[in-house]
Amino acid sequence: MSETRVLEFRDVSARYETFDVLHEISLEVYAGEFVSIIGPNGAGKTTVLRVVSGFLHPHAGSVVMNGRSVGGWPPERIGRGLVAYVPQGRQLFAHHSVHDNLLLGGYWYRKDQGRLRSGQALVYELFPVLAANRERPVGALGGGEQQMVAIGRAIMSDARILLLDEPSLGLAPEAIEAVFTALSRLGETGRSVLLVEQRVDLALAASNRCYVMRMGRIAHSGPSSSLQDSPEVVAAYLGEDLAVAAGVRLGA
Repeated sequence: MSETRVLEFRDVSARYETFDVLHEISLEVYAGEFVSIIGPNGAGKTTVLRVVSGFLHPHAGSVVMNGRSVGGWPPERIGRGLVAYVPQGRQLFAHHSVHDNLLLGGYWYRKDQGRLRSGQALVYELFPVLAANRERPVGALGGGEQQMVAIGRAIMSDARILLLDEPSLGLAPEAIEAVFTALSRLGETGRSVLLVEQRVDLALAASNRCYVMRMGRIAHSGPSSSLQDSPEVVAAYLGEDLAVAAGVRLGA
């Protein structure tokens, strides 16, 4: 991990129509870093990813990538080498091959054949099962392999930051292990990962740092290794009253 900051939220607030979802969020991601965001349903985790990818523009604060303010940029501009988003649901082309789905990830630089081949080589190195099934229709694959294709397509975009929303959802344990092993290796290529995940154990085990969200705010943050069994994490999920009732002692 380098000391180059590739993403920074500076007091970002965002809303859907008149409903405020994010309240003065500040966070940062460095080159090659794996950062996770955890918290209960409705905490605003997915909204953070939508703001990063340009699908939702903040009404206050600033979003900075590689030193440039991108808070008003459309998704197609942010998607050109800056950010690749792997949403829930995957949104793959089921009747097309693994190979063709991956190529779509590199569409914006499609005339650079060397770059396309390099991207494919990396995806097949990280997910050997895809190399063995490159000509099969994606719809004929299991859920784990389809998730690998979705992540592979994002890698093919050659983006600096990969955004992932609940990548473990609905996957078998073997597939989860393969996916998170691959994600953990992306830092070696200089890429960063910003992960939203309900499985706290997976998020903390894979990431370097973690932000804990609650009710649209950052409730706690720190090195992931220090948040195992953290009272602040328990409080974010249960609420302070229930956490205290359960015998959890909160920090000052």
